[in-house]
Amino acid sequence: MLSPTLAIEIASWLKKVFGDQPIPQYEVNPRTTEILCYLAECNQARDRDVSLVIEDLKQKAAEYESQGVYLQDLLMESISLSFTTLSSMGSNYLKALVDSAVVLETKDTSLASFIPAVNDLTSDLLQTESKNEEMETELTHLRKKLTATLVLEKRLQEDLRKTEQHLSVERTKAHSHMRNMEFLKAKSEDFRCRIKVAEEQLSARGMDASLSHQAIVALSEKLSELKKQTVPVKKKLESYLDLMPSFPSLADSTVAARIPLGM
Repeated sequence: MLSPTLAIEIASWLKKVFGDQPIPQYEVNPRTTEILCYLAECNQARDRDVSLVIEDLKQKAAEYESQGVYLQDLLMESISLSFTTLSSMGSNYLKALVDSAVVLETKDTSLASFIPAVNDLTSDLLQTESKNEEMETELTHLRKKLTATLVLEKRLQEDLRKTEQHLSVERTKAHSHMRNMEFLKAKSEDFRCRIKVAEEQLSARGMDASLSHQAIVALSEKLSELKKQTVPVKKKLESYLDLMPSFPSLADSTVAARIPLGM
């Protein structure tokens, strides 16, 4: 349950935040109360921090004003010189010196304050330049990679286009081959039917089966096989025909033929 003290604190904070504007309606429950308490604490902590910064700036402004008065009195006492008596160029120089001290965030305009501030600024400049060079190198590398990627992408697109064209041509060829195959298949089936009808007609007319195409093909294959088998025999016979006749044996046979059988 929401305590009365906490409810009063939240209402006071909301009134302070919205001022003259009406506070928006919201559902009062533990969750919204917790959120509002957290926001109130953050807001109050921020207000305290802002107050501290304001007090610090007021203190620094008072110190700068006191130092300015001291420097003016010192100039007046030493050389009887005031800011109003400076020339236009002198005023510009003095203003530039003050602006430089403000930019460099030095405690005064002395040389002892300017040198460390300038050294720090120079160091920051060198670091920034070094980072810029690194970023420039990385950017150049990324540009090269991007260029190579774009070239590769263009090449892939060209290869894809050529592949699509090749596939289109091959698809057309395949479709044409398919139609030719279907035509040849239908034609072959028609021829098979015609051959079967013709064979039935020839069979009905008493045609000898040995005169059919299949029988003739079988005989042709058998004849070819027999020719292959006779090739070695022919070669062997040719080797015998090339031999010279034996003359003594031939003379004996001639003498035997001349002797009468009764002797």
